[in-house]
Amino acid sequence: MRPAGPWPAYTKPEPARSSRRASDRAVGLPNPGIVEYEHEVKRAQRAGAVIIGSVFGKDADEYASVAAKMASYGVQAIELNLSCPHAKGLGTEIAQDAAAVRDFTRAVKDAVSLPVFPKLSPNVLDIASFAVAAEEGGADGIVAINTVKAMAIVPELKMPFLANKFGGLSGPAIRPIGVRAVYDICEKVHIPVVGVGGVGSGRDALEYIMAGACAVQVGTAIIPKGLAVFDEIVKEMGSLLEEAGFDSVSEAIGVAHA
Repeated sequence: MRPAGPWPAYTKPEPARSSRRASDRAVGLPNPGIVEYEHEVKRAQRAGAVIIGSVFGKDADEYASVAAKMASYGVQAIELNLSCPHAKGLGTEIAQDAAAVRDFTRAVKDAVSLPVFPKLSPNVLDIASFAVAAEEGGADGIVAINTVKAMAIVPELKMPFLANKFGGLSGPAIRPIGVRAVYDICEKVHIPVVGVGGVGSGRDALEYIMAGACAVQVGTAIIPKGLAVFDEIVKEMGSLLEEAGFDSVSEAIGVAHA
């Protein structure tokens, strides 16, 4: 489910450069707007889904307003998309300012009674310091990481591959960056962390878990594998945990810090 903003936003189709290792794209933040998002939430609820509503806005007040509307639809938690690397004024500009991360998180916490999870950018010098800022703002958990700012050039055309010139790199290529970020964050905060970036197998997920994450997100892997990837990840991770002598996922959380 794409993040919801205060207004509908539709962008022209943007080519994506993909391989088995990564995907580079600049889709911005297309969405039907928070009012129309209610229909998507209700559809997911009818299917029995647990829903974390992702939101964005241009300032703290708008984040809070959109989050409050999302909360009224019956979602279980709110994710703050603070870190889209190619949406001007709605992403990395916020995520690269620790005070903004803290203040935006606090504004949303004051507006809703649900758990709030800021999604942080890897395009900073010390991501753990931004996680600390989010925790100071009242965050109930951290989501890390968003895509890595990247660029591709077409030599034959002597120009960038993407019309936006740069985009967000996702997929297996960024998993080591994500795992390192989660590890660093878990050294500094005392709230749960959700690991994101290049999860396509149970082994991938277990890397994040052992780095300290208590859950993972799956995105790019759905493109080649479809929804079956979720069952594949769960089954493989279960086998790996059993082989390692763990009785549950919770026993493996953060073991790499020992």
